Amino acid sequence: MLALMVMTVMLAACSEKKKSNDIITPRIVEVTPKAPVEMQENTDSWNVEWIGKNYHIAIHRHASDSLPMVQDETGQKFVDNVFRLSVQRPDGSFVIQHTFTKKDFTNYIDENFRKSGILEGLVFDRVDGDDLVFAGSVGLPQTDEYIPLVIRLSRMGHLEIRRDTQMDTPPEEKEPAKDEDEGV
Repeated sequence: MLALMVMTVMLAACSEKKKSNDIITPRIVEVTPKAPVEMQENTDSWNVEWIGKNYHIAIHRHASDSLPMVQDETGQKFVDNVFRLSVQRPDGSFVIQHTFTKKDFTNYIDENFRKSGILEGLVFDRVDGDDLVFAGSVGLPQTDEYIPLVIRLSRMGHLEIRRDTQMDTPPEEKEPAKDEDEGV
């Protein structure tokens, strides 16, 4: 009887398991575009000393339904932005009041950003001699891809735009040379 039980256990252990023909794969969920995405309305302002006097700078951003929408590879639509820059003199008059759209930067961005990018940012950067310097960007929505731009405003109210080619990060510091005799 004991030998019969041992043989039964051995046969069960050596028997081949049935193979399943079921293939399990993750379900592919098709992404359905939602309503057009737009950035929040925002206003930033700065008081700066420029050419010997205090000036007030304001930049107002809002999404514009009147501009063409862009869409990503999934078909999701995004509303482009408009930025209103104003620089006010101490007497209340304006050096400039200018509305920027992506179209202002078309000469400085490539075809992909013209077609699929939105005007994402415009901020005051610094005073540089007789110029006020602003940083702008046209980017692909909800990605880290963007083209940085520099906007310079002269004291006469003239705007100069160019693509930013300077890195914002300081150069890496070199480690001091180690003395070969150190620790001996």
